[in-house]
Amino acid sequence: MTTQLTATQQAILAHAYQHTAGKIEWFPENIKGGARQKVLDGLFNRALITKSASDWLIAAEGYDALGVPRKGAVNAPTADTTDAPANPTTPRTRENSKQAQMIELLKRPDGATLNQMVEATGWQAHTVRGAMAGALKKKLSLNIASEKTDGQERKYSIITTTV
Repeated sequence: MTTQLTATQQAILAHAYQHTAGKIEWFPENIKGGARQKVLDGLFNRALITKSASDWLIAAEGYDALGVPRKGAVNAPTADTTDAPANPTTPRTRENSKQAQMIELLKRPDGATLNQMVEATGWQAHTVRGAMAGALKKKLSLNIASEKTDGQERKYSIITTTV
């Protein structure tokens, strides 16, 4: 299944591919100010681009969506990606993401408080709660327990079930 790109996304990615070795530097004339950030957010949320230091670069999925070979040095053989087809029902997480940080906190034996997750991610409390309900529980099917003891903050933890 190929990723469908809007005309703007197609133009930005194609320009980056053809002119800047995958670095996002150019935007169409009608995309200014906050609209640029919205376009970048949309591309990033679909995993079509990635952030590297202060630059945005085309990600592997972006090259695939364009239907072009990847530019730059290839660290791993491309056969690794084609050996086993990706299961579309298996959710992915990035290793150094805020979501991964939350999962690590929740895996600790004593779990984590809301304030600990807020501090670790830099998110607001309602965003952390939403991530637990949406991304962790619904999308990743993690079993998250909530426990409140007298005089202490509520603690959340991932419950592992053995079958």
